[in-house]
Parts: sequence; structure tokens; C-alpha cells
Amino acid sequence: MSPGVAEGDGGGLAASRAGVTQLKEYTRATVAKLEEAEHRVRDEILTYWEMCARERGSLQRGMYFREPPAVSVVLMSRRPGAPYDDSLSEDGAELVYEGHDIRREPGTDPKSVDQPWTLPSGEPTENALFARAADSPEASKPLVRVYEKLRPGIWSDRGLFQLIAYEYKSLAGRKVFKFRMRLSDTPDELVHQEEMDEFRRIIPSWVKQAVYKRDKGCCVICGADDQIHFDHELPFSRGGTGLTPENVRILCARHNLEKGARIE
Repeated sequence: MSPGVAEGDGGGLAASRAGVTQLKEYTRATVAKLEEAEHRVRDEILTYWEMCARERGSLQRGMYFREPPAVSVVLMSRRPGAPYDDSLSEDGAELVYEGHDIRREPGTDPKSVDQPWTLPSGEPTENALFARAADSPEASKPLVRVYEKLRPGIWSDRGLFQLIAYEYKSLAGRKVFKFRMRLSDTPDELVHQEEMDEFRRIIPSWVKQAVYKRDKGCCVICGADDQIHFDHELPFSRGGTGLTPENVRILCARHNLEKGARIE
């Protein structure tokens, strides 16, 4: 018997040990749930240009449907005065995303007419493409990358969502699309790794402008101002990125070819 423990205290000691064990198990389970939630909910802050570089194009619309297994993209906003009524649950796991209106034309209020299924050309709108995908078999439903506008030029990557269903419902005297999405269990880094690599490789326009001004439009080695290239000083193949001016410089064609993937 342990010193200081009375003979009649055995039952209390066993109960205490059982309680500690339960507490440890509860703590482990809680930590695992928190880690899983952190893994799924990204909430990564990006500039507009970083977001465009990640998606390999200028994002001017709010909806971009891509046939699976490619990942579709939607841009949302809950800011005052936002043009659409998007809502995200408190835990960031459930999204109700409103479809998009017709283009604004002289004499037409987009908020007074039904959200369209087709373009004037007869081609399906992004609304229609997402709606058809929502009606597809469960295994074929697309993953959707959700970006939320926080303020001008600043966005949050809310993570990968699964498109679940849609409604085409009457609101304020017109028909609008409401798309329901749920945060996906798909490991984000596996789905997005190729896009992340491309994201690091691309040199955004603002970086090129800053580097061109800094280097005066000339090769930093020989001063040539013709056939110039924007070069990753630490090569992409060695972990370099084009997202900051500090790792980008101007080289002429000759010195760029000579460098290859060698770190000077």
C-alpha cells in the first residue's frame, strides 16, 4: 500500500485513477477534433493578386465552375452592401451561396428579374452549371474552393466545400439560386498541391512592376535592356517563390539561360 493512503481508501483511489484516465481520453479526443477542424478550415488571408495567382487567372466573376476532378471556385462576401446574400455558419462548415444576376444593362435592374439559367448566346450560365452539378450523383458532386472578401484587395481562403444541393426559389418577387455547400473532409493539401506549386511559381504583375522599377529594366549582371526576363533568384525547384520582389530580379536571355537551376 502506498504511504499516506489508508486501507479503506482503495476504492476512492481506483475511482480517482479511472477519472484521470477518462479525462486523458477526453482531452485526446478533443485535441483530435480541434486538429481536424483546423486542418479543414483554412481561413488563410490572401491579397487579391495572390488569390488570382493561385487560381492561375484574373478572377473577375464570382462563380467559376470546373468539371470534376478540377476544383470549382466561388467568391463570396458578407460585408455591408454586398450584392448577394451569402451566409456561412458560425463554425465555417455550412455555406449558403446565392447565385448571380444578369449583367447590368441600361434600363434594366438586375435585382428585378429572375437569375438566369442561360446567357443571351444560349449557353448555360455559371448558375446553371453549378445547379446541374448539384443534381449529379453523390460521387460526382464537385469540390468548390471558397474565397471570402474581407475588405478591398484582401480575401480569405475558406477552404474546400462539397456542393450538396440547390434551390431555385422565389424571393422578393423573383427567382434566385441558393446553393448549399458543406466543408469537405478531403485533405486540402492533396487536392490543392499542384495549384499551390503554380501559385509559388507565378510572378504577379505587381511584383514585376516593382522589380522592373528597382532594376531599372536592365539585367542585373550585365546591364542589357533587351530580351530581359524576370528570374527567381532562388529557383522555384529549390523552394523559391515569385510572390515577393526580394526573390525576383531581371536577367537578360543569355544570363538567364546560363543560370539554369543553379544557385549563384
